[in-house]
Amino acid sequence: MAQEIKLRKAEIEDRDIIWNILQQAIERRRKDGSTQWQEGYPNLGTVESDIAKGFGYVMTVNGEISVYVALILNDEPAYSTIEGAWLSNGEFVVVHRVAVDEKFAGQGMVKILFDHIEEFTRSHGIQSIKVDTNYDNIPMLKILENKGYSYCGEVVLAGGVRKAFEKIIF
Repeated sequence: MAQEIKLRKAEIEDRDIIWNILQQAIERRRKDGSTQWQEGYPNLGTVESDIAKGFGYVMTVNGEISVYVALILNDEPAYSTIEGAWLSNGEFVVVHRVAVDEKFAGQGMVKILFDHIEEFTRSHGIQSIKVDTNYDNIPMLKILENKGYSYCGEVVLAGGVRKAFEKIIF
């Protein structure tokens, strides 16, 4: 049977599920030996803020939340200072806080998520997608490479240096 996969805005009722998924991801990063997400960020307040501001999105598989992501339009102060250069200066979608539920790990959910983010960006007439990740987040680095994102340089975010990427949609 075909799976029905959708991207939708997160609602406050999703908060506890999202927080559980983020806690799983934080623990996965720790087990991988990463410093990313190990200093109390993201936290439940981050989730509540994302939802309140309309940034929080969930990807569902047959109605069950599988992935959480924050999509922010044109606003990431850390991106104004890049050691390197962005590909564009137009409108952009920022991708933050990608986390996959353990039940869906290893099923290519983040690749599918990025397809949905590209469709979201295209449907809103936005020029590009910008994203950053930790140097040691090998799975995300591979996905960005496979999805055609260009390495643009480094940004400082949440006290750490991150690799920054962009993909032009229009």
